[in-house]
Amino acid sequence: MSKSLRLSEKWFRRGLWLVALVFAGFLIGLGGTVVGDLPKVERQLEVDDFLDRPAADRLREGIKGSQRAATEARSALEQARLKHRVAQSDTHSARETFNNWLATRRATQLSDQDPELVTRTKALDGLRQAERDAQAKVEQQEQLALNARQARAQAQRQLQEMERAAQDKLNAEYRRVELRVFLYRLALTLPLLVAAGWLFKTKRHATYWPFVWGFIFFALFAFFVELVPYLPSYGGYVRYIVGIVITVLVGRQAIVSLNRYLERQKAAEQLPDAQRRVELSYDTALARLAKGVCPGCERPVDLKNEKNDFCPHCGIGLFDHCSRCNSRKGAFQKFCHACGAGAGAVPGLTRPVPDPA
Repeated sequence: MSKSLRLSEKWFRRGLWLVALVFAGFLIGLGGTVVGDLPKVERQLEVDDFLDRPAADRLREGIKGSQRAATEARSALEQARLKHRVAQSDTHSARETFNNWLATRRATQLSDQDPELVTRTKALDGLRQAERDAQAKVEQQEQLALNARQARAQAQRQLQEMERAAQDKLNAEYRRVELRVFLYRLALTLPLLVAAGWLFKTKRHATYWPFVWGFIFFALFAFFVELVPYLPSYGGYVRYIVGIVITVLVGRQAIVSLNRYLERQKAAEQLPDAQRRVELSYDTALARLAKGVCPGCERPVDLKNEKNDFCPHCGIGLFDHCSRCNSRKGAFQKFCHACGAGAGAVPGLTRPVPDPA
């Protein structure tokens, strides 16, 4: 249609389309802000919201206590091992000294050294007992450390089982929240889409059409960008089903619209030529002629052939002759290009009048 418009009108229309796009941009920004704040309606949930808090707190305190006990047991175990090594060293040194003394006594065979033998033996036995006591302390601290580790591991397993169950509940609640947020988005965008459809059907050619188209762009953006990507998946079933339903509805509407269009075209082709040309708008006719198609049936026509005064498909007049100068002109032109005379309301095709001379 742009070829049938005046030059100034083309630039005005381009400016109005720019207004429509700017208007749509501001609406999209406002809508995106509103839609982005919709999740804030729902409270942010955590795993602890689905735990048995008293039991979980007891387990956590038990884990902390076991951790402290294990740390203390490790420290005490290190001290006990150090004392055990000292006791072992003392016993080893005393045994070597005793063995050396015993070898000397056997060599000298002095009976007056028997009391000292008893004393040295008792001292060595005391060191051995101290070593055994140190070893017992080491074993005791090892047992305490083991008990602390086992208690902590058991408490951690119980807490992990509770958290795993709570995580499952949290995931289920997330899915419900996701569905509710989607319904909020749907409640916001669906009326916009319905309103956009009504405006497209009834107001797209009205005086304030830039705002109408701006709102239509905004509604389409809100639906396909702010709503469709957040459609709950549920393993893909919902999205595929919704896609199938939308495709069927859109396809059915397209088929119905095509059939209605064909029926209107067939009915229009049965009307008289003059009535059909009157019902066609001037801009529509010029736009179709510029594309090389018949303004009535929209089938291709060779407009450069001077013999084609009528459409060979539907019979509508494409060219006639000026009633003043008999020049061949377009049947939909309002003025003759040769003499500037108005087309008037001449029905049908006017043939040139032969010169009687």
